[in-house]
Amino acid sequence: MELKRVVVTGMGTINPLGNNVAEFWDGLRNGVSGAAPITRFDASKQKTQFACEVKNYNPTDYFDRKTARKYDLYTQFAIIAANQAVKDSGLNTDEINQERAGVILGVGIGGLETFFNEVHAYKDENPKFSPFFIPKMIANIANGMIAIEHGFKGVNYTTVSACASSTHALVDAVNYIRMGKADVIISGGAEAAVNQAGVCGFNSMRAISTRNDDPKTASRPFDKDRDGFVMAEGAGALILEEYEHAVKRGATIYAELAGGGMTCDAYHMTAPDPNGAGATNVMRQALEDAGLSPEDVDYVNVHGTSTGLGDVAEPKAIINVFGEHAKKLSISSTKSMTGHLLGAAGAVETIASILAMQNSTVPPTINQFERDEEVPDLDYTFNVAKEREINVALSNTFGFGGHNATVVLKKLS
Repeated sequence: MELKRVVVTGMGTINPLGNNVAEFWDGLRNGVSGAAPITRFDASKQKTQFACEVKNYNPTDYFDRKTARKYDLYTQFAIIAANQAVKDSGLNTDEINQERAGVILGVGIGGLETFFNEVHAYKDENPKFSPFFIPKMIANIANGMIAIEHGFKGVNYTTVSACASSTHALVDAVNYIRMGKADVIISGGAEAAVNQAGVCGFNSMRAISTRNDDPKTASRPFDKDRDGFVMAEGAGALILEEYEHAVKRGATIYAELAGGGMTCDAYHMTAPDPNGAGATNVMRQALEDAGLSPEDVDYVNVHGTSTGLGDVAEPKAIINVFGEHAKKLSISSTKSMTGHLLGAAGAVETIASILAMQNSTVPPTINQFERDEEVPDLDYTFNVAKEREINVALSNTFGFGGHNATVVLKKLS
């Protein structure tokens, strides 16, 4: 069977650097940090009192009050990003075959804030749950609401693989379209875990930074003094479309999503394989799937979370895959600016990679102060964006449980 080609024809995002794609790119190229003191709850008793929150967000700017109350914050973010992407794509959703249009999104946790608030209300105030508790909390509900919004009656499900969730969603969506089972899929991911349960839970694991004196410098991937990732929230959505379908309707094509890989470390509950074995395998698998060689790649948007183990293992994997060509790659961690969007990270970083290709500009890895001798010496684009022609880019995401996922993007030829 001849596989179909898959292209990106629309993008949407709401994240700590901006509430749309244009604002997001402006923050990326200028090296802006989205970290600031937490406003969503009183964090004064937490070890970490800052995060990368979405700025200037009011749900009633996007939903009426009755509707907003029915949706957890992660669902709100997902719908906003998806609606932006559909509008950007120019799709007339009434004119396409809606039975061949689907939604595949990823989320790491889902309605954590809803769960936390409802349990506390039950315990402290009123021994009953809201009738909206379950539909607000469950991880798949954003997909359902987006499908209802746009009338998409095809494939529809949610991927859950911790921080690799939305990249898994993208790879799955690509494969559905490649195999001729769908023409259009809204794919990406959302997360909204900047709340008491999320921050306190990751604090207990010693996974997130506690640099309360200067939050904007807290996410510092590959820096010697890094002390954990910075929690973030938001969503990213992409319209993935079969190439001929997109050409026929005269769509703007941003990039071809040429391939993807999915592997597991099978090593530890939360720590990566120290030699980057799973990361090595997933990048090799993704390149093979795309029909490309390591020497074809110009840019890698790395997982780069600002954690002690991960920031050493991933560069080792890059050297394993690319050999001498690793020195010629441009590499950056946009989490240094956005923070870690958990299940939404892969989608947002895929959008960042496409924007880098479009603008021939590698976003920086900000907050590099002192080199860590344990981190392999590669071009991490420290502190300042760099102009460079990018024809092929990889985006890596890895998650607790050893989940690894990579997508390969290339300029349309």
